[in-house]
Amino acid sequence: MKRNIFLIAFLLTIFSVQEINAQIISESAKRKVTVGVDFFTDIWLNQPDKMETRTVNQGANVFMQYNFLLNETGTVSFGIGPGIMNHNLYSNSKIQDVKGDSIIFKPIIQNYRRSKVNVVYFYIPMDVKLRFKNDIKLTIGFNFGFTIDSKQKYFGDRPIDNIRVMEKQKKIEHLDKYTYGPTFRFGWKYITIYGSYQINGIFEKGYGTDNLNPISVGITLTPF
Repeated sequence: MKRNIFLIAFLLTIFSVQEINAQIISESAKRKVTVGVDFFTDIWLNQPDKMETRTVNQGANVFMQYNFLLNETGTVSFGIGPGIMNHNLYSNSKIQDVKGDSIIFKPIIQNYRRSKVNVVYFYIPMDVKLRFKNDIKLTIGFNFGFTIDSKQKYFGDRPIDNIRVMEKQKKIEHLDKYTYGPTFRFGWKYITIYGSYQINGIFEKGYGTDNLNPISVGITLTPF
């Protein structure tokens, strides 16, 4: 319930700020800078044997881009800038040893409520943006970034004594240092459908879990 309230408040704030911007900032100035948030769910490919992921693996990106206009009318531009990317993998499995020589996911056999792997990247989104009539927008881009943080969180019974615990283990070993892949957005004004595909796996090859990578599907809000 609280999450829903915060989300509604956040959306109302965004559109309130946008109305203020429309009155204060010129259209040409707004097109030079884009600030946005992607809300999405990850569909995980190439899962290890016996892994079952949750239907919704929510994630989010926050980014800012400077837009270089490519024509006189401003309908075509190229945007580039910094961002933070956040992926989550909720499943019925847990990494046996996040500091081990190999990364092996084992199914959880005891009672549990949540098991999650989280990976955070600093990334640079590079987009070609097309604007059409009636404020319809199409964006085709490419992301490139590198890993800055990771953790595994587990909330459930401990195997040795069945005591309910909440565990957090930071800095998972053998993560691929980089992330890269294409992106797509299509929508109207400040809301667009968002999709991306990470070409490489989140883990380095040869360490037990190869080619585990996400397709992300969601929406993008660009109040600025």
